[in-house]
Amino acid sequence: MSTIKILPEILSNKIAAGEVVERPAAVVKELVENALDAGATRILIEIENGGRSLIRVSDNGSGMSRDDALLAIERYATSKLASDADLFSIRTLGFRGEALPSIAAVSRFTLISRPKDADAGTGVYLEGGKLVKVADEGAPIGTLVSVRRLFFNTPARRKFLKTTATEMGHIADTVAVIALAWPNVQFRLQHNGRMIRIFSAADPAARAADVLGKDLLKELFEITFKDDAVSISGWVSTPRVSRSTTQGIYLFVNGRPVRDRTVLHGLMAGYERRLMKGQFPVAVLFIKVPFDRVDVNVHPTKNEVRFADPGRVHDAVRTAVSKVLERTGRPGWMAAPTAAFAALRPSTLAEPPAAFRRQASQGEPIRTEPPSGRTLPTEQPALWEPGHMSEWRTIGQFHGTYVLCEAGDELILVDQHAAHERVRFEALKRQAAAGRKDSQRLLLPQTVDLDHRQAAALSEILAGLQNIGLEIEPFGGSTFVVKAAPAVLAGREIAPLIRDVAETLAATGFSAGIEKALEDCLVVMACHGTLRANQPLSEMEMQHLIRELGRCDDPSHCPHGRPTWVKWDVRTLEKLFGRIV
Repeated sequence: MSTIKILPEILSNKIAAGEVVERPAAVVKELVENALDAGATRILIEIENGGRSLIRVSDNGSGMSRDDALLAIERYATSKLASDADLFSIRTLGFRGEALPSIAAVSRFTLISRPKDADAGTGVYLEGGKLVKVADEGAPIGTLVSVRRLFFNTPARRKFLKTTATEMGHIADTVAVIALAWPNVQFRLQHNGRMIRIFSAADPAARAADVLGKDLLKELFEITFKDDAVSISGWVSTPRVSRSTTQGIYLFVNGRPVRDRTVLHGLMAGYERRLMKGQFPVAVLFIKVPFDRVDVNVHPTKNEVRFADPGRVHDAVRTAVSKVLERTGRPGWMAAPTAAFAALRPSTLAEPPAAFRRQASQGEPIRTEPPSGRTLPTEQPALWEPGHMSEWRTIGQFHGTYVLCEAGDELILVDQHAAHERVRFEALKRQAAAGRKDSQRLLLPQTVDLDHRQAAALSEILAGLQNIGLEIEPFGGSTFVVKAAPAVLAGREIAPLIRDVAETLAATGFSAGIEKALEDCLVVMACHGTLRANQPLSEMEMQHLIRELGRCDDPSHCPHGRPTWVKWDVRTLEKLFGRIV
């Protein structure tokens, strides 16, 4: 008797669902993409209980006839492919014909659709992939798909769903990303009967401002590039605006949101020598290539692509990013918005003096004359002072980045940014441990726009942040208002800090506890406003930095784990110069 069997259709659909339907957000993505392929200009997404109880997507697209509605729930049934050639020139977001039957296999599924030339719609009802009923329905032109009790018949998958807030955060992010690429379409998102996000139809810049927040878009530069094979548009951030993760990078290929190493590497290459290692820009890149020069049939979730000429795409992205940063980086973000992009992006100022040009080209903020442009740690009582650092004598600065010291027969180089970051981190940590609210009220409270997931994460830790001097309050929706900040950050921009803190919290979560999450926030806070590379220091400032570093609990590493200093003894140097063997 044969041990190899053909799987029943219901079981094979469940397996397919495991590839296509990872979580409720994946269902939303598939249904919204179908609506867009149908030409919808208005899409309503209704969610209950984070997608566990209900996901309903309704649109005003072209709708389907009775026959097409029945075929749509069959596996591999699609209106978007007719031949082998079509598979290698995909022009639509969906094309596999797997989404609807896969979703229906693990839910209680309803599809109601009506084309414009029909007097009534068709309702198709399934439970666990089995057809239960087909009936005529009164319905407007377009399609409505309801997905109830997702994974009700696959409890192992349902068990792995996260909290309602987490799943809803993924859904909100998914809708926002799609909305970026389709500014001419209105998207409305409801949760438990409450409208939480509306993206009105708008021009691309206004939609980007709606998704990213107008305050962030002011820090972005418009990018355009076109040759005979690749065109690129969108926005990239000034080097000053960076993130510790890639969450602020949105990549689209022919309107499809993707994760692509080729494009990401090209983007980072464009920022070469402008960003610190481990930091990422904020970017929205829309890349268009001929449909037959990109393969979107790489992964069931359709989040990956393969370019026919990846090198050319990479170089186009790198060139486009590099050129816009060179053009706007003198002095970059200190400029006022242009009239053509009013209140949305910076423009280029007149050529600055040579001393400022050098600094701006390295992606650093324009400095004022000392000491007003610098903020070093305030003097504090010496708790203990390691003997080796108390003996260090500053002898200069190399490349505006490393403080040179000597101690006995040793030469020491101190990374001024890493050292200052350690000093600030420990100062903030001591303040938090002592429960001291050493904060300074802002003359004008600042508002910060976050995405849904970041806002949910930040809300969880507002009380803890207040204990370290950050007074933040909800301001409606996913907007917050900052009223006070730690005194050590006085004079610094607070909005970018809050966005970085929220992004870190959203990325790392609270699985290791609130205390660990707060410490991660302290690391982000310590990085803001510290000394940067290519920032000359006076003799007094260098001495002060070394003295404060010596008072730290861990003076040898920055909060990210990088070394703050390296050293060579005379014997090593003499070997290098061939004085001894």
